[in-house]
Amino acid sequence: MTPELLTLPLGGPVPNNTLPARLYRAALKSQAPAQIEQHLAERGWTNAWRNGIYPFHHYHSTAHEVLVIARGQARLTLGGEGGPQVQVGEGDVLLLPAGTGHRNDGSSADLLVIGAYAGGRDWDLCRPEETDVEEARERIGRVPGWEKEPVGRVE
Repeated sequence: MTPELLTLPLGGPVPNNTLPARLYRAALKSQAPAQIEQHLAERGWTNAWRNGIYPFHHYHSTAHEVLVIARGQARLTLGGEGGPQVQVGEGDVLLLPAGTGHRNDGSSADLLVIGAYAGGRDWDLCRPEETDVEEARERIGRVPGWEKEPVGRVE
């Protein structure tokens, strides 16, 4: 399955990443949360959680994150203030390289997101107005790559 690649601006108060964010549309549709977690774990994305997406700009400087929309829909801003908006729905998988800003700008009442991290890394919560961006960039530079994409090829 070929993802949509979303290249985000560098150098602002949200560091983003030279690697583009990846959006796999409907890749895990009609799967139960436990099935999604198992699928991600088999591909090296662990330390999973179930919840929503914060309604403020934030990023993680210590881990690459994957977000799977298990139920519902949401409108997200990526990359920080003024960044592109994407509409995501059930089964969509969003891979956010370390430093990629994201914010929930509105979602359905039934939204359920499953998140996980490449290699099960511990994550931090960085808000642009509260985080030294240069120190965050240094941490981002030390995050190892992921071994497998969260979604495999669909033949």
